[in-house]
Amino acid sequence: MLTKDLLRVSRAGGYRPQFADREHRPLAARVIGTYQGHVGEPRAALEDALADLETESVDFKLVRGLSTLLEREATFETEAIVDPERGRRAAFEAAEAVGVVSDDDRAMALIRAGESLGISADDLERALYADLEERQVLVDLDSRWDPDGLVSQYNLSLAQTALFDATEVRVRSSDPKALISAIKRLRLMYEIRRLGDEGGESESGSGGVAEREVIVTGPTRLFRATRRYGTRFARLLRTVAKAERWHLEATIDDRGTERTLELSHEDPVRVPDAEPVADVTFDSGVESDFAARFSNLDLEWDLVREPEPLATGTRVMIPDFAFDYQHGEFRAFFEIMGFWTPEYVEKKLSQLADLEDVELIVAVDESLGVGEEIAARDFRAIPYFGTVRLKDVAAVLREYERQLVAESAAALPDELAPDEDVVSLETLAERRGVSEDALADVAFPEHERVGRTLVRPAVLESLSEDLEAGMDLADAEDALEAYGITDSSAILAELGYRVEWEGLAGGTLVER
Repeated sequence: MLTKDLLRVSRAGGYRPQFADREHRPLAARVIGTYQGHVGEPRAALEDALADLETESVDFKLVRGLSTLLEREATFETEAIVDPERGRRAAFEAAEAVGVVSDDDRAMALIRAGESLGISADDLERALYADLEERQVLVDLDSRWDPDGLVSQYNLSLAQTALFDATEVRVRSSDPKALISAIKRLRLMYEIRRLGDEGGESESGSGGVAEREVIVTGPTRLFRATRRYGTRFARLLRTVAKAERWHLEATIDDRGTERTLELSHEDPVRVPDAEPVADVTFDSGVESDFAARFSNLDLEWDLVREPEPLATGTRVMIPDFAFDYQHGEFRAFFEIMGFWTPEYVEKKLSQLADLEDVELIVAVDESLGVGEEIAARDFRAIPYFGTVRLKDVAAVLREYERQLVAESAAALPDELAPDEDVVSLETLAERRGVSEDALADVAFPEHERVGRTLVRPAVLESLSEDLEAGMDLADAEDALEAYGITDSSAILAELGYRVEWEGLAGGTLVER
């Protein structure tokens, strides 16, 4: 799988991954050659060469996706005559003893520290920060792929990434037994439906003979739509694509817009013989922990790992994360500052000083003692110790959210009159490019606001005649769906009914 920021899809008429094909084989060969040509060189040199390749390419995301797959096959090591952490400790102790205030003092401290370690001052200086990521050396590339294989792996990974935001997946397969086995292993809920059934006739559990469709959801789908299980859907694709003939249709939650993704054995999605490797890496445990916990929150923000570089004078800075507001073009960057060396802190503060017109949140390890300096640069500083507190980050995001909602609400007219008889506030907000909260003070003179749906009074009057006490809930929902109403509980309550449940299978309307 790729990270979501590398997803390449077309939204024209659906939700379609932009697969690589034969014409991209030379590009794949160049990416492989770039890695092979930098064995024995620092990561920074490799990244510079890949950046040049991105500049030359028509689509930088394609280059970055191919190189991301190869990076997982690469081995980077710290090459130093002494352990860098041990060398730093000895250098700092010697510097404290010497009292470093000048270059000569620094040189003397390095000489003393080198003597204590049995190495030269020059070797010690080279070793001090050899464990920084950009200084680590590419020592081996154990690639499983030639150019054709890399293109094939890219297409599979791209299709898997497209499934990250799936809320439901429907699959037909010539190997249903393997499909059901994988679904159970991934702890997903499913039902098997005969193709052509119109009355919803289905059977849950095992099975999977020909001419049947498997409908797969996450465990919480019974109660609300969720994107939490998208990575499991992505992993399921490996099993699906191994079948000789298959067809997959997924409902994608594309930032609030429902789209349909269709894939089949006719697409260039193949499963290599090699086993998959881990797909996401982090620079520190703090970052990994934060990303895992943030993914469980239900906020109006999408977390992006390592977003685009930010210009800081003559250099660039790649923040750890970015938060994308789901209802508008607004991005806030997020940096976790926890590396303890003085040089690193100085470098980060220098980078922050050169940033302009950027919304940046910085989580600062309390031991660094630089929170006030960051705040003085007009950035949001969040102190942390051990782990970044989600409630602190959420509080800052909600401040942004309140401002964005107020701005979008101010741009709306006092009244709106949608053409439809029935329209959800979610749809109307999406159409206007705002959040639902921004519609709170807008008047709808031609509609009643019922729950999260706008309904013309004439529709409510018609429904009041169609519904009656004792009616089966399924029949009532069919009547509501005929008008395009999906928020049945709010409408039924407005019309004076409640549901008397008969287990999870269904219920009956009774007067409130």
